[in-house]
Amino acid sequence: MSEQATTLNLATAWEAVADAVGDQTVLAVGGRRTSWADYDHRAACLAGTLRSRGLDAGSKVALYCYNGVEYPEAQYAAFKLRCVPANVNYRYLGDELAYILDNSDAEALFFDHSLADRVDDVREGFPDLKALVQVGGGDTPSWAISYEEALASSPMPRIDRSGSDLWFLYTGGTTGMPKAVMWSHDSLFANMAKTFASLGEALPRTADEVAAAASRVSTAGSRVRQLCAAPLMHGTSGLSSLATLTHGGMIATLGQGSFDPDELWTVVESEKITMVTIVGDAFARPMLDSLDRASSAGRSWDLSTLRLLLSSGVMFSAPVKAGLLAHHDCTIVDVLGSSEGTGMGSQVTSRELRDAGTARFSLGERARVFNDDGQDVVPGSGERGRLALGDPIPLGYYKDPEKTEETFPVIGGRRWSIPGDWATVETDGSITLLGRGSACINTGGEKVYPEEVEEAIKEHPGVADCNVVGLPDERWGQAVAAVVELNAANGEAIDEEALNRYSRTVLAGYKVPKRILLVDLIRRGPNGKPDYRWAREVLEGSS
Repeated sequence: MSEQATTLNLATAWEAVADAVGDQTVLAVGGRRTSWADYDHRAACLAGTLRSRGLDAGSKVALYCYNGVEYPEAQYAAFKLRCVPANVNYRYLGDELAYILDNSDAEALFFDHSLADRVDDVREGFPDLKALVQVGGGDTPSWAISYEEALASSPMPRIDRSGSDLWFLYTGGTTGMPKAVMWSHDSLFANMAKTFASLGEALPRTADEVAAAASRVSTAGSRVRQLCAAPLMHGTSGLSSLATLTHGGMIATLGQGSFDPDELWTVVESEKITMVTIVGDAFARPMLDSLDRASSAGRSWDLSTLRLLLSSGVMFSAPVKAGLLAHHDCTIVDVLGSSEGTGMGSQVTSRELRDAGTARFSLGERARVFNDDGQDVVPGSGERGRLALGDPIPLGYYKDPEKTEETFPVIGGRRWSIPGDWATVETDGSITLLGRGSACINTGGEKVYPEEVEEAIKEHPGVADCNVVGLPDERWGQAVAAVVELNAANGEAIDEEALNRYSRTVLAGYKVPKRILLVDLIRRGPNGKPDYRWAREVLEGSS
C-alpha cells in the first residue's frame, strides 16, 4: 500500500475535511450526532480491524446494512484501506446474498443483526470471508464480531491512495442477476462538479483544496444537511451522499423498518435539513399524504430550512410535485439517471418554475439520444432512441465484459453509457422518457413501456399506485396487464371496469390494460422501484 496517490481519493478528501471542520456534525441518526473528527476516528478504527483480518487494497467489503451511522462509517473504513465497498440489498434472501458475496469476491461483510440468520445460512460457502461484523443486536454469533468490537481496534494510520480505487454499486435492473457497476474515485469526483458549483466552489483537485472549500462552505453557512430518505444502498442516496460528504456537509437517515413520512418531516424540522433524497412517487405520495393529514388536523412542521427535494430512479408525477409545493416552497429536482451514469436529464420544478409534466426532462449537457444506427434522434421526429451519457462514466460491470461492451459501447470514437432507457426528443429539444427497453411489452407488434401506462393510470385521483407488466397472450404475444392499489382517502367507489374506461380516455387503445387487478398494497423494493416479478406472479396467480 505504498503506491503514491495519482489523483484524488474519497478517503483522502474526507480526511482533509475532518481536519478542517472536525467539530461540525457529519452524521445525524435518531437524535445522535457524530462530528467529523469522530467519524474519521471511528472509520480509522474499523479500517484497523479490517487490516488486522488480512484485508488490503482491492479487497471487497460487502455492506448488508440498513440506513444508519454504521453504513457510512463502514464505507469510509473500506475507502481508508483502499478496499472496495459493495452494496447489498437488505431485502435479499440467502441465495441472493450468496450470489453477491460470490460475484463481488467479498472478503468482509458488515450485516445487520436482524439479517444474521441469512448470513449464517450461506457463510460456510465463502471461506475467503475474513471478517464478519454484526451491526446491533444483543448477542453476537461466535462466527462474527460485534460492530463495537470492530471499533475497539487501534486506528489505522493514514496512507497514500489513488483516484483509480473503486466503489461498487450493485444494480438489479429489470432482467438477469444483479451486476456491480464499477465507479472509480476519479469518475465519482468528476460527477460532483455541479454540486460544488452550486456552492460557489470549483471542483477540488487536491486534498488541500477540499479542506479549503469545506472551510469556506462552513463559514458561509451553506453546508448541505441531507436527509437520505432513500436507502444508502441505492444509487439515489448513495451517490448524492458522497458529494455531500466531500464538501463537508451532513447526512441524516431515518430509522429502520418501513418508510414513515411523519418521521421524515420530523427529522427535517429537528435537524434543519436543507435537502431530501427520495425515489419518486413511492416516497413522495406518502409524504404528501402526511402533509395533507397534518394540515387537516391543524398541525404543521417547520420546513423553513428545506431548499431542495431530489428524486431519481422512478417516475415522479406532476400532480404529486404540485401537491408538495402547495405545502412548502422549495426546488424539486427530478433527475434522470441510473447506476451506470448520472446527469442524463433533469426536470426542475418550483412555485415559480412550471412543471413540464410527468416524464418530461431537459437533456443533460453530456447526454444524447441515439437511434439503432448510432445517429442522433432528430427533435420532433417522433423516433424512439436510447439515452446515452458521455464521461464521466463507470468502467463497466465487474467480471462481465460482455455486458460491459453492450452497455458501454464506443460510438463515434467515444465511449458512452447506454443502460437501456428509451425516449423521444421533442421539437424544443426536451425529452420524454418512455422507459427501460428490457421491460418493454410487445403486444401485437406494438411497443408499450410500462412506465407510460402506470403514470397515466396513476393520474386518476382514486389510484394510489400501479404496476404494469406483459403477460403471455395467444393472440397478441403479450397482453398489457396492471396491478392497481386504490387511494383509500379518495372515497370514490372504483372497480376494474371504471379504471378500464378511464384508461381509454388517456391511452391509445393498444396500451390500455387488457386486465386490471385491484390489490390492497403494491409491493415495491426499499429503493422505491417496482417489483415487476411480484406483479407478474400476483396476476398469474389470480387468473
